[in-house]
Amino acid sequence: MTDDGTTTAAATGTLGYEQARDELIEVVRRLEAGGTTLEESLALWERGEELAKVCRRWLEGARARLDAALARPEEPSETDGAPD
Repeated sequence: MTDDGTTTAAATGTLGYEQARDELIEVVRRLEAGGTTLEESLALWERGEELAKVCRRWLEGARARLDAALARPEEPSETDGAPD
């Protein structure tokens, strides 16, 4: 972590969705609360942008997985198409 409480950009790539989302919520809370210097605010903003990208990548990946699963033809069950 840096002095302003944010993690480094290198660690961003290893964050899971929930971790990135939770940290992004904290960044937004700190920005909205004010009381930080311009430099701290800029660093928080930049971190927020990185975290938003991480969240977006996770969500896009999840959407792609769902789309792929929905596009697969259903496999017939044992009772489907079986002669009675």
